[in-house]
Amino acid sequence: MGRLLDIVTPLHRATKRDYLARMVDDKVHCMLKAKEYEKDYWDGDRRYGYGGYKFIEGRWAPVAQALIDIYGLKDGDKVLDVGCGKAFLLYEMKKILPGLNVTGFDISHHGLAEARDNIKPYLFHYRAQDRYPFGDKSFDLVISLGTFHNLRLFELQTALGEVERVGKNKYVMLESYRNELEQFNLQCWALTAESFFDTAEWIWLYNHFGYTGDYEFIYFE
Repeated sequence: MGRLLDIVTPLHRATKRDYLARMVDDKVHCMLKAKEYEKDYWDGDRRYGYGGYKFIEGRWAPVAQALIDIYGLKDGDKVLDVGCGKAFLLYEMKKILPGLNVTGFDISHHGLAEARDNIKPYLFHYRAQDRYPFGDKSFDLVISLGTFHNLRLFELQTALGEVERVGKNKYVMLESYRNELEQFNLQCWALTAESFFDTAEWIWLYNHFGYTGDYEFIYFE
């Protein structure tokens, strides 16, 4: 398997969260609303998701630069973002490398509609758990940030297999836990997650499903 990386974790840690407040805030209702993945999830009340996922110039730039550096990306290379959301990361990557060929897809119509105008032509509506409409090794890098923990086990097998198939290099980031406190916090906070596994279980699944790419876990400490 690939490397355990530390790319998104600093950005994740910059946000403060009240775990207990979310757990007791009519959470089943909030989960159902969040799983629509539309305006309420992205730009509605915080109880349904992000609470306003707005573009902030440069916020994703360190992540974009890290991916470019780690994978030696250059103009003309092809990058696919699985579950790209509003594609702010692709925007930052293309700002650094204007000749980079970017593609992204997401299940959210609202998320895609809120992407930066110069990125919208490279995005389309699609599910991460379906066979991807690309040939083998079509992309120099396939990334997926914060998406795969929202899939069920049998869907994970397909999604990881497709990332492996279409990407020369791969990087997947998702939510996990290392101890009981992080497990509790994750279960309090998560609205859309279907797969709750600790790091050892995720690594076992990666190996079991034949995923050979790099990976990162974010934790709710």
